[in-house]
Amino acid sequence: MAKKPEEKVKVMLLGGLNEIGKNMTLIEYKDQMIIIDCGIGFPDDDMLGIDLVIPDFTYVESNADKLLGVFITHGHEDHIGAVPYLLKTLNVPVFATRLAIGILQNKLMEHLLDYTPELVDVEAGDTVKVGDFQVEFIRVNHSIADACCLAVKTPVGTILHTGDFKLDLTPIDGDVMDLHRLAEIGKKGVLLMLCESTNVERPGYTPSERTVGQALDTIFAQNKDKRLVIATFSSNVHRVQQIIDKSARYGRKVVITGRSMMNIVTAASELGYMNVPEGLIVDIGEMKRYNPEQITIICTGSQGEPMSALYRMAYGEHDRVTLGNKDLVVISAHPIPGNEKLVDNIINELYRRGIAIYREENSDVHVSGHACREEIKLMHALVKPKFFMPIHGECKHLCSHRDLAVEMGMSPQNVFVSDIGKVLELGSKTAAWGGTVPAGRVLIDGKGVGDVGSIVLRDRKHLGEDGIIVIVAVLNDFDRSLGSVDIVTRGFVYVKESEELMTEMKEVAWQSLGDALGQGITDPAQLKGKLRDDVNHFIYNKTKRRPMVLPVIITV
Repeated sequence: MAKKPEEKVKVMLLGGLNEIGKNMTLIEYKDQMIIIDCGIGFPDDDMLGIDLVIPDFTYVESNADKLLGVFITHGHEDHIGAVPYLLKTLNVPVFATRLAIGILQNKLMEHLLDYTPELVDVEAGDTVKVGDFQVEFIRVNHSIADACCLAVKTPVGTILHTGDFKLDLTPIDGDVMDLHRLAEIGKKGVLLMLCESTNVERPGYTPSERTVGQALDTIFAQNKDKRLVIATFSSNVHRVQQIIDKSARYGRKVVITGRSMMNIVTAASELGYMNVPEGLIVDIGEMKRYNPEQITIICTGSQGEPMSALYRMAYGEHDRVTLGNKDLVVISAHPIPGNEKLVDNIINELYRRGIAIYREENSDVHVSGHACREEIKLMHALVKPKFFMPIHGECKHLCSHRDLAVEMGMSPQNVFVSDIGKVLELGSKTAAWGGTVPAGRVLIDGKGVGDVGSIVLRDRKHLGEDGIIVIVAVLNDFDRSLGSVDIVTRGFVYVKESEELMTEMKEVAWQSLGDALGQGITDPAQLKGKLRDDVNHFIYNKTKRRPMVLPVIITV
């Protein structure tokens, strides 16, 4: 009797490969599927007007009956930010540690779902059984409290997903990464490890978060005559806690500004992840009751985000805070790849205004939350996976991580550098590529989800580079004669200084429509096409520019 073929476990990522952010992993077995993380990405420079980028949920939605749960490694936006968008179309339980659940609850209040989603809080050490999967949460250190990696037991073997991690032997909350449990799991055997790659090119170890505390202490001690404005990631609860502790020690009141910062500080305090002395935090409206040197402002904007609190302060647009020579700005963060220019713009503007700045380059005011090369080696040594897939990074990070794995003794045939949508099929002793599933980027513009695509972005880019010309022609419906032609331009030329060009353009439009009508052409689409071509040709010959030409034909 022929042996029945072994059912494969499929592993595929819908984000987090060849990009920073938008992390999302699917694990599928027969008619069952789970999701690990569901995050947002930030728009590229050419995504004009786009607010956020989320994974393409097409495959998940078409297999909704298989989905058993969403498992969250930690509460950063690039890991939970897209969960509300997923829950708008799928009612599925979400499993996460308490802080991530608290942050998610705040986010869901803004999205107004028509049902109450099932949010299940778990702790490090807990195991959740759904279908044929058992998902164990294992404590790791990161730049947010309650971060975990996940060990997923499947019918063919264990899959370890590291999430984001670092080895911090002196963490702020006192809970060290559970190396013992990782070693136990590695000893029992791990079929596949998915390991983050963000800092794989950095040698050595990532410094402890306490390093920042020492730098902050020096800043507070040496600048007792200044108001301190400190911008950091709102989700870095430990960093914010250290700023609050230093403020209390040096007799300062704390002002929180920036919506995401206020939301997370509120959630973390209510859940017991932060300890804020009573009366230490004051409302921004009460700030004038104190001298500048008695105040610490903790704000958003460390990534240079337009309209963030620090951005508005730097450009003099904040309605409550005006920066001057009595202020010291501390940027306690490192730019996410792609945000460097935004951060530089704020730094340059602050310098132009004569405001003193501390940042990573001249002080230890930031340490990464991601493992450097030696810590990643330790993860490999503990887990000892049979197969390995590098995740969470651009192509250079993934390939460098592949080389590290091979350097540590893995066979190159057992290392799989993937791309979003690519399927890895796992047997109990095998791993091989198995096709693809739909994957890509869905763009969020205001309340619009996915209604802006490549054509709209192309038009926005065109408008931004060359402007627009609108030609409004009025035709007489009785005898199809041309009544009038008006031209409106935006972003092309300054009309008052280009009257001759505008007159010539109008003559070209008259001539184009007159010729067409003389040839018996009356179809509006044909008239618009000829008018667009003729005007485009004229403009390019005159100016070597290609603005968007939009003809409008009105019949009266």
